Amino acid sequence: MRAIAFLVRAISGLNALIGNIFSWLSLAIVLVCFTVVVQRYVFSVSYVWMQDLYIWLNGAMFTAVAGFALLRNDHVRVDIFYRPASIRRKAMVDIIGVIFFLLPFSWVVFAYGWTFVSRSWRIHEASANVGGMPGLFILKTFILAFAALIALQGVAMVLRSILVLTGNEELLPEKLRYERQDTAPAEVSI
Repeated sequence: MRAIAFLVRAISGLNALIGNIFSWLSLAIVLVCFTVVVQRYVFSVSYVWMQDLYIWLNGAMFTAVAGFALLRNDHVRVDIFYRPASIRRKAMVDIIGVIFFLLPFSWVVFAYGWTFVSRSWRIHEASANVGGMPGLFILKTFILAFAALIALQGVAMVLRSILVLTGNEELLPEKLRYERQDTAPAEVSI
């Protein structure tokens, strides 16, 4: 069970590291977009490569941080039944959801993305815009990274659920455990 807990920590640590690094791209996106607007409307100058840049940064950021969002439970979930459920029920739902939905989805994205990305690398694909950025093949590689990172985080979710169902959740640090529902109502101060 300690090996399972180690794998959960390692995969979650990888996604946390990647997520914390790539989330800084949001600042770069804002700065580049602001620069493009100022150049266009104040100086009447426009560079196509800069317009490509903030769109590409956006694509890179959102594909790279998908596993991080899954780790933090920041993804969209219809939790009308999930939120009030017991921790054991949540663990079962996560196992079923990951095995029957997340992992097959990741496989489809990776399998279909592989030919798409490998073709792009073969021809060293660049922006379709004249004066655009080179290296579109690098950006397209993030499709494969997206599939791999969410699949890895899905595996970590299944392993965490196994720890819960076997009564070994205490082997994980508090931040990687399921959130406990407070039974006492929260105090409200006015």
